Amino acid sequence: MASIRRTLSPYNDRSHQNGLNTTFSPQSPSQKLFSQGRKTLSPIRRFVAGVFFRKHQPRKSFQFSWRKPFFRCFMCFFLGFLLGMAPFNSDFNELSGDFRKSDFSLEMKPEVVSVQRSAGDLASVEKPKEDDLLIGAVELGVVERADKTDMKKVLDFVPGRQLIVVTPTYSRAIQAYYLTRLGQVLRLVKPPVLWIVVELNEASKETAEILRSLGIMYRHLVCVKNTTDVKDRGVHQRNTALEHIERHKLDGMVYFADDDNIYSLELFESMREISRFGTWPVGMLAQSKNKAILEGPVCNGSQVIGWHTNEKSKRLRRFHVDMSGFAFNSSILWDPKRWHRPTSDPIRQLDTVKEGFQETTFIEQIVEDESQMEGIPLGCNKIMNWHLHLEARGLAYPKGWVLPKNLDVVIPSK
Repeated sequence: MASIRRTLSPYNDRSHQNGLNTTFSPQSPSQKLFSQGRKTLSPIRRFVAGVFFRKHQPRKSFQFSWRKPFFRCFMCFFLGFLLGMAPFNSDFNELSGDFRKSDFSLEMKPEVVSVQRSAGDLASVEKPKEDDLLIGAVELGVVERADKTDMKKVLDFVPGRQLIVVTPTYSRAIQAYYLTRLGQVLRLVKPPVLWIVVELNEASKETAEILRSLGIMYRHLVCVKNTTDVKDRGVHQRNTALEHIERHKLDGMVYFADDDNIYSLELFESMREISRFGTWPVGMLAQSKNKAILEGPVCNGSQVIGWHTNEKSKRLRRFHVDMSGFAFNSSILWDPKRWHRPTSDPIRQLDTVKEGFQETTFIEQIVEDESQMEGIPLGCNKIMNWHLHLEARGLAYPKGWVLPKNLDVVIPSK
């Protein structure tokens, strides 16, 4: 009996292999569960059971394979990826519907454009609405607290050539008035505008506060020079600005604007049309006589053909131009090869020349003759700035710009 039982062991039963019918079928508990519920399981459950429940194989025919472990790992990873992408929220049904509708493709899709053809075979393309662009500009932080008109100007703005305005200044009674007035004018000029303000020996706190309060892009420089050897302080201050422009290779139109002059907005806009060197007539108030004189070019269109001058002592000058009556391309300072300059020496104003000849000696380093100049505006028939030579003399400089005492209030009795 013992031998018969050993031959009928489920591991040595060969009758099943020979095709004989037998009532004994060795199965593991998992296989029994799978075979009993095979008819009632859904297709998805059958698939999962087939993956995770491994059928028993005889020891002799067992061979290790990487397919099933790899496939199981892949399925676990795929299920984990789907669970990680699913939105878990209080309103799961609504979000799951949006999740199914969402598009996860990384491909850039072109805008939908509707084209309609009329009888004249013209096509009208549907463009984004202007209000949508304005709302997008507000969301991106381009404009803040502005109406639609201001936002439209921001969207339509195309930056032009940069203006580099050089202003030498010094401490005096009405310095704050002059700087504030010029700064308010520059605020109205379309950007980009760079205001270079140069002081002598030290930067005053009052000037720095004025520059910060105006909201203009500026650079506050200091010209360190021994005042006993200075003949014209403005010459050395402008040279400090020219050295700064050359060292940093600032690109734009350089213009010397003294703080006590009067300028129009049209002047600054006209400078952006200059290619190399531009000039224009300047109205001047004579110091000795109560009359106005004109100094600057005589033009045929934009070509300079002569000069206006009323002072006999300055008729020997090559170019009769006021310091505020010309502008030039900044690249002339740091790129001499582009403009075919004969020398690469730095261009600076000279303090050793006679008074009133600083302008002409400086211009002679930039251009050779009138053929390299441009007269603006067209015809040079409009005065766009005035040099008044006004100054308040004998007034004390208000230290700290603060009144020493509070004013008393007097209330009249009824």
